[in-house]
Amino acid sequence: MGGGIDDEDQEFNRTEMLKAFDETKAGVKGLIDSGRLPELSKIFMRPSEELIQDHLTTTLKIHQVVPVIDLTDVQKNPDRRKQIVEQVRAASETWGFFQVVNHGIPSEVVDGMIDGVERFNDMDVEQKKKYYSRDHTRSVRYDSSYDLFQSRTASWRDTLTISFNSGTESQDPHDLPPTCRESAMEYSKNMEVLGNSVLGLLSEALGLKTDHLKNMECCRGHRLCSHYYPACPLPELAIGTTKHSDVGFFTILVQNQICSGLQVLYEGQWIDIHPIPGALVVNIGDLLQQRA
Repeated sequence: MGGGIDDEDQEFNRTEMLKAFDETKAGVKGLIDSGRLPELSKIFMRPSEELIQDHLTTTLKIHQVVPVIDLTDVQKNPDRRKQIVEQVRAASETWGFFQVVNHGIPSEVVDGMIDGVERFNDMDVEQKKKYYSRDHTRSVRYDSSYDLFQSRTASWRDTLTISFNSGTESQDPHDLPPTCRESAMEYSKNMEVLGNSVLGLLSEALGLKTDHLKNMECCRGHRLCSHYYPACPLPELAIGTTKHSDVGFFTILVQNQICSGLQVLYEGQWIDIHPIPGALVVNIGDLLQQRA
């Protein structure tokens, strides 16, 4: 991987490179492991003007801290719950993001999910290929860059996506990769409980009854997206995830504790969300903002 892509560099056949990459069904990690990165590296290189703009934005970045909300006694103490609801309301209105601690999900459940995803990505590429698909109707799929053929730059990440429904329509465990089957089911079960709890807090923050959003089936199902970012030889030229907003009601996000790669847009500036041990990040999605 060299410098950023300039206009004169666009002569390379990008479409053919994208197709060649997608047809490997091996993702970014598979590309690295196979030694084919040099021949396809240009699809991951960001345009020069984008790199320059990012540099200017970084130099102007202000220091802010995304709100951290402690959920201790949220279900037991009415006065404490009122305080938490107000914190949720303020953070949702001003940031659209907040972190929660003491949320009730055991650390071993979260760590088990992260370990399971790592094991999946370490699987033999031929085993992973059977999950590779761009068919969004599949409940379990593995791919790289959901917008691969639309974006200017391919994202430097691979993603395992598992869609869960609630109640009697729950996911069949046998459809999940064996490397993360148990951990994903346990994680999903815990996340559904927390998701309904957060939904109740958001309902109250909107001045509604606790079960209002739940009764609207806002949390009927959920999707587990596990992003894997292999080590990049020139990370300053690539991008793990493009700028975006989440289209659903809300997202509960787990950061690994190794590095800070998550940023949010606040008052026109990109702010780092530094990992806090045990914390989960809540992102208010587009659909909830529209309903609110």
